[in-house]
Amino acid sequence: MTLTPDRLERFARHIVLPEVGGTGQMALAEAHVVLVGCGGIGSPALQYLAAAGIGRLTLVDDDVVDVSNLQRQTIFTPSDIGKPKAEAAAEWVRRFDLGLEVRAIVQRVGIENVAQILAGASLVLDGCDNFATRLLVSDACVKLELPLTSAAVGRFQGQVANFAGHLSDQPCYRCFVGDAFDAEDCDTCAADGVLGAMVGMVGTFAAMHAMRVLLAGRAALGEPQFGTLQLIDGLAPSMRPLRIAKDPGCKGCGTPA
Repeated sequence: MTLTPDRLERFARHIVLPEVGGTGQMALAEAHVVLVGCGGIGSPALQYLAAAGIGRLTLVDDDVVDVSNLQRQTIFTPSDIGKPKAEAAAEWVRRFDLGLEVRAIVQRVGIENVAQILAGASLVLDGCDNFATRLLVSDACVKLELPLTSAAVGRFQGQVANFAGHLSDQPCYRCFVGDAFDAEDCDTCAADGVLGAMVGMVGTFAAMHAMRVLLAGRAALGEPQFGTLQLIDGLAPSMRPLRIAKDPGCKGCGTPA
């Protein structure tokens, strides 16, 4: 694969960076990222994944655009209200860059379809809003030997981490949260509020963290930092790392007894 003159011009500011270069830009162009959730986190993450030239994007979301989303889900406009988010997001990508391949999946990720949805991915970026989906995606990534970038926001607290639970010395997302579940009284954006710029910060950081994985071994952007959770405090503001240990008894990536 080679970059055409128009692509070289489009990504010139990447290519002149020693930490990316032409080889790194090629790696991004060859990558396939599956984005689970096209909402508050997925929206800004998608913008910068597309802007980086990720060659193939699969967008997964079963929700529709609501007027209350427009405060933070920056790829949508009032004309998108009522449309499936995945389809509206895919339309945004096509308008932004015809050189990218994009597919919309208007489905909820479930046991019956998760392997098919994630098949062929280079990396999965999960920005969904519930533990059931996150754990299902994490377990599938381990089985399919896929790296996972996980991002979440609660009020002014953000969490971003790369996981590679399929590797013998690395934890998976389940090692971090255990058998977490979605309680009926769990916090929601509607009840507790969310600052649009906060999800923007977390979503764009998740996109950059995903690029660390995609460029590993092809460029010098930095280590993937698998198993290190970055805790983001939007009020302070501050960021601090937290190392997650691999759980030998983990149902997702542990060694069977």
